[in-house]
Amino acid sequence: MGTRYIVASFEAKHFNAEENGEEELRLTTGDQGQGGSKAPALQRARVLSGMRPTGRMHIGNYFGALANWVRLQNDGAYDCFYFIADWHSLTSDYADTSAIAQNSIEIMTDYLAGGLHPDKSVLFLQSLVPEHAELHLLLSMVTPLGWLERVPTYKEALENVKDKDLHNYGFLGYPVLQCGDIVMYGEPGLPLCVPVGEDQVSHVEIGREIVRRFNMFYGLEWDDNLQEKSRAWQCGKIFQALAVPGGTLSESDFPLKDEKWAEFQSRATARVLEIGFANAVERLKLALSSDALRLIHILEEPESMLTKTPRIPGLDGRKMSKSYGNTIMLSESDADIRAKTKVMVTDPARKRRTDPGNPDVCPAYDWHKLFSTKQTLEWAAHGCRTAGIGCIECKAKMADHLIEWITPVRERRVEFERHPARVLEVIDEGSKRARKVAHGTMERVREAVFGWEKKRKEIDGAAGSAKA
Repeated sequence: MGTRYIVASFEAKHFNAEENGEEELRLTTGDQGQGGSKAPALQRARVLSGMRPTGRMHIGNYFGALANWVRLQNDGAYDCFYFIADWHSLTSDYADTSAIAQNSIEIMTDYLAGGLHPDKSVLFLQSLVPEHAELHLLLSMVTPLGWLERVPTYKEALENVKDKDLHNYGFLGYPVLQCGDIVMYGEPGLPLCVPVGEDQVSHVEIGREIVRRFNMFYGLEWDDNLQEKSRAWQCGKIFQALAVPGGTLSESDFPLKDEKWAEFQSRATARVLEIGFANAVERLKLALSSDALRLIHILEEPESMLTKTPRIPGLDGRKMSKSYGNTIMLSESDADIRAKTKVMVTDPARKRRTDPGNPDVCPAYDWHKLFSTKQTLEWAAHGCRTAGIGCIECKAKMADHLIEWITPVRERRVEFERHPARVLEVIDEGSKRARKVAHGTMERVREAVFGWEKKRKEIDGAAGSAKA
């Protein structure tokens, strides 16, 4: 019973926004891509993103991330991987994990109700792809402790979060796990993109630094021909150009056998790590040996895909957050929407009904921009500036448009809530697909780190020669 069964038996309308009207299509999914319902070919640029399972999504989550994910999914230019980061929840909420499973189901339900489709994106649960833990472990071996301690969000959290003990490796090593999550789905030669806002670029940048360091340790390869006696002069020039400490190898050491060849590579590589690959290549050019060294990109460096997200403040004017209690959930009822928006803050300078206001500083008008028609926007802006309408009237009209927008999303969500087994099936099938990609990545990584396949071939070759 695969994902195709779900689509066939559950009716495509519950996955697709296309059949819910033009207005809903504009707000929910953006530009729709063409193509059938078969699984992605996984041969285009890759996109990876995820969310921690903190419960049901609110409209801030939708417009801050999910709406863009849906747009990328339907673009046709990307293979999208979207996951639920349940392991990341443990970095700070390790003391109580009782809600993580249900919250993960809630998040996936919102993914599907919001327009993500299991035939167009790989939707999976982090903990069902154990390769993430293995790659995290290997990346942690090469990540300097100082890099993690200098991450701004780490220091800020230690200073500001008082109700949790964050002095643990899980929280400190969060960027390493995050890096592993991303680069697991990179493919040599294909761009690997992470959709982020400007305030999140630094998170991707530390991942790039970790990948560069990993590739430098395990992706540097010296030309095997340097072992030959006729290349002794070149090895000497390489040592001189790189200023490798300890002197050069003796000509009598050539041809270089296992131990001496390993010594040459170890000493030369250590120096490259000190001065950097680009610097090393420049020096080797002067020694006419630039072709003696190459860098294999075992893991692809992720790129930040900067995305503009609309301003959507919370009901109290602060950032929308469940911890502030100032949200509208995607599952919110009409009555609750009207009750909550009726008391939301507006322009603080507008004290009385007769006072003119400034819609540019009004949170309610920010919401109008997301949900209302052009005609309503003009009515709200003019009425606010001239005191022609009151804030209660303005917010009520905005609530009308918000309800109109949220109704089809909520209806799809209700259908998925009635069939949680089908949501689980999406998670399980998507995780299997993710594991196939992760398996290929880890085969490449393990060989680069340990070289077991190369060693087995050497032993098999030697055994074959002995028998002959």
